[in-house]
Amino acid sequence: MGNTLVNMRDQRFILFEQLGIDNLFAAEKYADYTQEVIDMMLNEAEKMAVDVILPTYDVGDREGAVFADGKVTVPAIFHAALKKFNEAGWSCAPASPEVGGQNVPLCVWSACAELFDSANFAFMMYPGLTMGAAMLIAKYGTEEQKNTYMYKMFAGEWGGTMCLTEPGAGSDVGATRTIAKRLPDGTFSIEGTKSFISCGDSDIYPNIIHPVLARIEGDPPGTGGISIFIVPKFRANEDGSIGEPNDVATGGIEHKMGIKASSTATLNFGENGKCIGYLLGDERSGMKVMFNMMNEARLEVGMQGLGHATASLEHAVQYAKERIQSKHIMEMTIPNAKAVPIIHHPDIRRSLLWMKSHVEGMRAMNYFAGYCIDMEETVTDVAESAKWKGFVEILTPVIKAYCSDKACEICSLGMDVYGGYGYIQEYPMEQYLRDCKISTLYEGTNYIQALDLVGRKLGANKGMNLMNLFGLVDADIKKAKESEEMKAYAPHLEDAYNAAIGIAMQFAAWGKSASVMLPVMNARPFLMIMGDLLIGWQLFQGALIASGKLDAMYKEAGAEGSIAKKRALARANGDAAFYQGKIASAKYFACNVLPAIAGRCKCIMLGDKTPIEMLEDSFAG
Repeated sequence: MGNTLVNMRDQRFILFEQLGIDNLFAAEKYADYTQEVIDMMLNEAEKMAVDVILPTYDVGDREGAVFADGKVTVPAIFHAALKKFNEAGWSCAPASPEVGGQNVPLCVWSACAELFDSANFAFMMYPGLTMGAAMLIAKYGTEEQKNTYMYKMFAGEWGGTMCLTEPGAGSDVGATRTIAKRLPDGTFSIEGTKSFISCGDSDIYPNIIHPVLARIEGDPPGTGGISIFIVPKFRANEDGSIGEPNDVATGGIEHKMGIKASSTATLNFGENGKCIGYLLGDERSGMKVMFNMMNEARLEVGMQGLGHATASLEHAVQYAKERIQSKHIMEMTIPNAKAVPIIHHPDIRRSLLWMKSHVEGMRAMNYFAGYCIDMEETVTDVAESAKWKGFVEILTPVIKAYCSDKACEICSLGMDVYGGYGYIQEYPMEQYLRDCKISTLYEGTNYIQALDLVGRKLGANKGMNLMNLFGLVDADIKKAKESEEMKAYAPHLEDAYNAAIGIAMQFAAWGKSASVMLPVMNARPFLMIMGDLLIGWQLFQGALIASGKLDAMYKEAGAEGSIAKKRALARANGDAAFYQGKIASAKYFACNVLPAIAGRCKCIMLGDKTPIEMLEDSFAG
């Protein structure tokens, strides 16, 4: 495997030139940060990704997690890697210094996470889930719970999971059958089975702390009657050491298509009636508490998609530069013409630019979501904070679903660049595709994300969250119309924007009529339309910045008005080449993706009800 994982020049462009995160440093929370500090942090993250995590990727896939004699073991190489990861302070970097963290801005953590995820997401699931569970205890736990569990989890000494899914309650969490029975001392006896629990058991941590959704005996059905409990694999002694087993048994682990080193376990709680759980937060507030972790996890799944996509792109570009195959198309009739690197072939160039434009747009959208959370937590004006929070509400389902779906396409296209070599295990492309696919399914399938977007998020805050976000898009459309470089392409973004607004308004009308099933049926197509629109917006935003930087460089180099001189400058100057690439991504996306949005919206507007009107027996013979 090569060591190229992420375009770090683009990472820095988005953080410092596009988002302008320097303004965060004025907030007390981030007062210790400067651009130099973040540069050093990104460099250290790259070293961790390349030198420590990447070597676990193919080894982890070959060895996988293994279940035997009631216990789960992970590849031995993971143990040393996790130790180095924890010792470097990455296990709780975004958390407060009060719990051992570094208060890393979430937009910056997104860049670090992209590096780590591109190296091996199966490995990153162990510390990632642990940090998420620890964050829940930090926000809702008692002082005793924090002292007993949280600090050890943030330090990476103990692990954590998220236990929602049951054999009969997957997406329908309200159907959970796990029961919590009150005990005289205020604790609860937990009985039930949870399935598909990521990193549910392993030997990488001596103790694992499970946040478990369960219904207290006598509480009402549905999600409103669910509570959440801290259920450790081993109980903790008063001195904080590991005590006796807590009647949490692993029934087995799944044999999966990808992320094989992540143990996806079935956990049986209270088979012997001795599983003790400790209420986290208030009774019957389990879904409210767990949604904190679920929403963070959904954004992280978007990062998983980005991580696989960016690694696929970088490997495909490098391979295309090195693989010699066939003459140049313009030299096919020349008998003695030499074969050229395949990056000179038009279809390969088109494929790579399709991949590049989507990856850059996905990266920008993911970092923007992190920036929105940072702004929400640092601005002092209540209304302003609510506006940033509203952006995150809209973006979360889009990022999770769009980035995971597109990542699968990008990994598949990256395999195509390799040809037959991409299909064999000598190269990493087939593993990227296998590992990536799960991101479309867990943390709520992408259809569930689409229902969340259409059913909850579009109308939230009387529609103002969506309108505020669209307002940002509209502002950049106006800027693009005034840009010499981008004005010819601005109508494509504007037409897509207007078409998406029209669908949102039509959904609202259908939702109040007998056609209510139409928004439900078309939720997923609409989410992908939203994703394309927001990606296009982010690419235009980047192109406008790049255009301004290039104008100054051309003027200084005396290259104004000469295409040949501009191309020569780019060949000699890495920044000029980078900025030209940013503009190329936006132009390509504008011409090859955005115009299709209006047609896709027209299809939805037709109001075709065939899928919901046809007989079930008509779907197959």
